[in-house]
Amino acid sequence: MNSNSKRTIVVTGGSKGIGQAICIAFAASGTDIFFNFSSEEATGRQTEDKINAAGGSARGMRVNVASEKEVSSFFKTILDQTGRIDVLVNNAGITRDNLLLRMRGVEWDAVMDVNLKGAFLCIKAAARPMIQQRFGRIINITSIAGVAGNSGQANYSASKAGLIGLTKTAAKELASRNITVNAIAPGFIETEMTAPLPENVKSAMISQIPLRRAGTPEEVARLAVFLASDEAGYITGQTIHVNGGMYI
Repeated sequence: MNSNSKRTIVVTGGSKGIGQAICIAFAASGTDIFFNFSSEEATGRQTEDKINAAGGSARGMRVNVASEKEVSSFFKTILDQTGRIDVLVNNAGITRDNLLLRMRGVEWDAVMDVNLKGAFLCIKAAARPMIQQRFGRIINITSIAGVAGNSGQANYSASKAGLIGLTKTAAKELASRNITVNAIAPGFIETEMTAPLPENVKSAMISQIPLRRAGTPEEVARLAVFLASDEAGYITGQTIHVNGGMYI
């Protein structure tokens, strides 16, 4: 598929942070952008406005990616409107931090359901039309925590490590249909999630980064756009780090 033709892009967790930046980055090429959100309706509407202002056509929907029924309905709506799905970015994720010995089962399950099961359900839903059209790009947003681990985040780290394994397997299974599957592992990125951290914690983290600064959502988004392009057609099954050298 020509990168300059109109495409249908699906981004989960697209209403803020990295997800919103990815939606806006894709919108520059005049694509149809569908995203889900779990926060306030107003947040979704604000993201729609930003995507439309950037040149795209946007629609946000409240969808629980851990629900097979809601995911199925979400993708049916998209296919009914556009007839195709060209790019899926699995970005939806939550944290429920706690030390391993204090972590409750509900904290473990909540993170696994959204971060890993949600990606699995969305890949299944998107892969079917991608197989029929013999083209697709799937990009999973994992994390530095999935490869390096992080104290207090056993659930989050495990879910993101699982996402890397899911990426590799899906890449092998879907390659014969011209569908690539890759993962992006951000490091310390300036988002609403990291904004509340105390300044001393932020400074300590930045001191561990060779480039001596936090990353931006836009830097992650630009890589997602590249991985979805024709120029990246021979890249699949890979995890690409965006972390300023924090993990090498």
